[in-house]
Amino acid sequence: MGRFIDKDGMHRSLEGWPLVFTVLTTIAILVGGLVEIVPLMLADEAAERIETVEPFTPLELAGRDIYIAEGCVGCHSQAVRPFRHELERYGEYQRAGETVYERPFLWGSKRTGPDLARVGGKYPHLWHVRHMEDPRSTSPGSVMPPYPWMLEKEVDLDVLPRKLRALRSLGTPYSDDEIAQATERAEEQAAEIAGAIEQQGGPEDLESKQIVALVAYLQRLGTDIEEAPDVENELGDEDESTASRSN
Repeated sequence: MGRFIDKDGMHRSLEGWPLVFTVLTTIAILVGGLVEIVPLMLADEAAERIETVEPFTPLELAGRDIYIAEGCVGCHSQAVRPFRHELERYGEYQRAGETVYERPFLWGSKRTGPDLARVGGKYPHLWHVRHMEDPRSTSPGSVMPPYPWMLEKEVDLDVLPRKLRALRSLGTPYSDDEIAQATERAEEQAAEIAGAIEQQGGPEDLESKQIVALVAYLQRLGTDIEEAPDVENELGDEDESTASRSN
């Protein structure tokens, strides 16, 4: 290794001046950090704003945390790309403005399972309950592991005010009332979803379980964009421009 380092080179000299070497290293780290951080600080100004996009409800936020904790993000992306085959399978392609309140965003890139960006409202609540309890019962041949404990494990709703307060400090527009009533509103939404699951023939008394929070989150995905995609119009101009370039 020694033959690759000039014994009388500048780097050797700097190593002999620990204070100077420390200062130069610190400057290099600061410059590199600014290069990484500044674009992120300006991202909010560059992202398109969509009026129908709103922050997650407290219960949906709890479900999102469960989604992350259980590793769902590792096998399911949430980013429909602007290609015809993706539009036909998943729906309208993803806009940056749809995830302005996502911290962190969950676009992902790996699809062991299907993309979930537009899964909201695609299936009834009970479907998601059965799918998490036994994926093969709803999707034959699925390689997804079961998550039966979600139907038994309690969801912690008492921490929601602190979560909303932290997100507001990062720019999510939660009001004082929404923060103060976060737990109560989550309980109300959970009771509504649990009642619907029971009416659909599912298990009873799920309103305090993790599965209800996860269902709330999954049923929200993609619903801020209400209009159904028109595949021909979405890619029609692109196809024409591609054809003109090829000619």
